[in-house]
Amino acid sequence: MYSEEQYYKALEVYKETGSITKTITILGYPKRRQTLYNWINRKRMLPEEKSTFRGYNTKDHPRHPPLELKLNALHRCFELGEDVQSVADELGYSTASIYTWRRNYIRKGAGALMNRSDERPRGRLTEGTPVSAKELEALKEQIQDMQLEIDILKETIHVLKKDPGANKAPLNNREKAVIVDALKEKYPLPLLLSGLRFAKSSYYYQRKRKAFSEKHADDRKAVMEVFYHNYQRYGYRRIKIELDKTGRILSEKVIRRIMGENGLTAKGKSPKKYRSYLGEISPAVPDLIRRDFQADRPDQKWLTDITEFSIPAGKVYLSPIIDCYDGMPVAWNISTKPDAQLVNCMLDRAVRVLPQGRHPIIHSDRGCHYRWPGWIERMKDAGLIRSMSRKGCSPDNSACEGFFGRMKNEMFYGRSWLDVSIDEFVRQVEEYMVWYREKRIKMSLGGMSPMEYRKSKGVVI
Repeated sequence: MYSEEQYYKALEVYKETGSITKTITILGYPKRRQTLYNWINRKRMLPEEKSTFRGYNTKDHPRHPPLELKLNALHRCFELGEDVQSVADELGYSTASIYTWRRNYIRKGAGALMNRSDERPRGRLTEGTPVSAKELEALKEQIQDMQLEIDILKETIHVLKKDPGANKAPLNNREKAVIVDALKEKYPLPLLLSGLRFAKSSYYYQRKRKAFSEKHADDRKAVMEVFYHNYQRYGYRRIKIELDKTGRILSEKVIRRIMGENGLTAKGKSPKKYRSYLGEISPAVPDLIRRDFQADRPDQKWLTDITEFSIPAGKVYLSPIIDCYDGMPVAWNISTKPDAQLVNCMLDRAVRVLPQGRHPIIHSDRGCHYRWPGWIERMKDAGLIRSMSRKGCSPDNSACEGFFGRMKNEMFYGRSWLDVSIDEFVRQVEEYMVWYREKRIKMSLGGMSPMEYRKSKGVVI
């Protein structure tokens, strides 16, 4: 079918490229790769070229490479993640050969890669002699090592769905533990750990982690339910209290671990450098609280202030009254303007729920809202006692500032308010205030909300 000229031309191209595939691609012939293999090994090759021609029967590049070479190539390319072309160039075979070995290995295992010479030991062994027994034992060990590598490669590709040809990252300890668990019924544990270069302590650590996840599968669901049910605002201490109420007893360490593994972090904002305004605009009443925010009974010390929420739709202002007895928001008012009506309406609501005969101290900063005639007149009519912080000293009203900080950490920071209207935001603030008063547990109150605490003491507004 082919002329002598075509025959020699093919040999010359192959000598230049060193590749069967490239030779056929360049020339367009022969149609079968086996034909070119036969040409290379035919005796018609010129004698002077035999010493330099790179043929498939040479000692360094056998046409049928041994099983060990094939497994080593597959291990480097598809487990360690080395470049297939680089490995092929180093070994002297084409990338097509390596991919063919891989396909055969995946379909039929190591047997498909073995040559006839691999199936039996070289030389003639005399049955029953010490030499033959030793060589047979060495051969068995070699076959076992190769089979172990094959099984590890199979688990890497199939069980973990990890193809190092696409992702060259090495196996991590968790993935190695999965492979060991899949093969430990077939191989001894020390042999598996040695083949994967996996420390025994690391393997048992991974097993312990897996056992923890399986053991606390239901606990994980319960922790996540409490966390999300409370607007992602609870840390591990409050979650533990809520779980204790339902009869699910978990240690704080277990709850912290579950939260860490599932990325459950209470919403908050990184602290900023302390700043305060040092200006003074008019005389003010003295500070009667003097940073003593403890109270023996309700309606003894009240704190008030104004905080601002800035969202894309506009600004919203909240003015509450906080009772030092248990931190309960006694009354509050929400508005889009920080004017006198904001604080006056809040004070009117607080006076309406104030039991008769009680005259608490109301402590505020030195803002103009608390020096307007309307505020002062309402204070006198209700028999309330005025108290103000020192100039530019927000720590003098730190308990109220702390309430604002908790509120913003739990419901404001860490969320997008881009598509939220003013009315919707006001509704959410109102909802939070009710939840804070009636549902949100406080560690200082024994894991009860302010309303629950007052009910337990027989003191309810």
